[in-house]
Amino acid sequence: MPEQKSEYDVLVIGGGIAGEEAALNLANIGYKVILVEKDISIGGKMIHLSKVFPTLDCAACITTPKVSETARHPNISILTNSEVKDIEKHSESNFSAVLIEKPRYVTEDCTGCQICEEKCPVVVNDQYQWDLVGRKAVYIPFSIANPRIAVIDIENCILCGLCEKVCPANAIDFTQEEKQTEIKIKSIIIATGYDLFDPELMPRYGFGKYKNVVTSMQMERQLVPTRPYNTVLRPKDGKMPDNIAYVLCTGSRDETIGNPICSQVCCMYSVKQAQLLMGALPMADVTIYYIHIRAFGKGFCEFYQQSKGMGVEFIKGKVGTIKENENGNLVVRYEDIEEGKVKEAEHDLVVLSVGILANTDFTTMFKNIKIGQDNFNYVKQTDELTNPAKTTIEGVFVAGTASGPMDIPDSILSAGAASAETASYLRRTNNEK
Repeated sequence: MPEQKSEYDVLVIGGGIAGEEAALNLANIGYKVILVEKDISIGGKMIHLSKVFPTLDCAACITTPKVSETARHPNISILTNSEVKDIEKHSESNFSAVLIEKPRYVTEDCTGCQICEEKCPVVVNDQYQWDLVGRKAVYIPFSIANPRIAVIDIENCILCGLCEKVCPANAIDFTQEEKQTEIKIKSIIIATGYDLFDPELMPRYGFGKYKNVVTSMQMERQLVPTRPYNTVLRPKDGKMPDNIAYVLCTGSRDETIGNPICSQVCCMYSVKQAQLLMGALPMADVTIYYIHIRAFGKGFCEFYQQSKGMGVEFIKGKVGTIKENENGNLVVRYEDIEEGKVKEAEHDLVVLSVGILANTDFTTMFKNIKIGQDNFNYVKQTDELTNPAKTTIEGVFVAGTASGPMDIPDSILSAGAASAETASYLRRTNNEK
């Protein structure tokens, strides 16, 4: 990482595809950028995906070069495992912020050899595989993580000292403490991304109760090259499923759970996964229960039609409940809209296509100013049509899904708009001085 300074032109909050794109755009025209990511690697959620719709290009092949370029750029400083708080605006083009860097308990001397991980006796759920398999208490989060430095999960570590004994680089340091650094910046880009809906809030679907009810991200991880298993398996008994169902709009377009808006990506990522499943399990039947199919982007409708031609069954109907029978299969009770009847169907694996929710971390970052939120808790865009990057605070801009649900191409376009507005703002305020 470049030598840490206390003054920068731009603070980018969030190291996903939008944050990286905005940081690179500004760094390439000479601005000094500091990018702060709360996770232990940059890359965001895109780096965990299998392929992107509708082209079915490899997601990691697209985002890994972007991650590498961001990490190597001389004008970009990166802080991972860190948070931003106490942002204050002192005058136009004059902000300060406090950065909190949490301890990894592993120094930057780490070579990423993973010997410590092999020797560690503690196994806990791996959040980067969405709890499908386990990981050790000392671990590298995933194979293409950047920085590729191990981290110790101190809450689950038993302090046995084995990792310290076997580390060839002597990089284990249990004395590390939280660091706080105050920096000065001239502008800010909020690219904090989104949260996924927790389907346990809809108990009628049985997630958390029935092991063969999984989320779309758990299915996504079974379709990537770095998948936890050799093929797609049912979590309950390890069998390959023959009949898979998708329940769309889980946590979207539903006022009862507080998210009445469409998440924009669920229909198409479900169609994408259905096509990938047809390749991974050629004999399996795939059924998608939907309210409406929203295929609004370039090539999206053709992609949807292609999946129908491949044999994916689409049923227009709202799923009411999911129950498990004695053999572990799942009985889906739904309303068939076209026939006007309530029906039941048996599937051996059900995937809940969870929606996108606002990540409200940005609301706690500001000290002497308050940033606006829209009616759905996203960052408020004050001029959505002609200046979508503009927020309620002059000099603070928004990029990607921090402003609302959108797919990857739209997130990149949004980041381009935010970086352009930031550059314009910096030029204007510097000239005025």
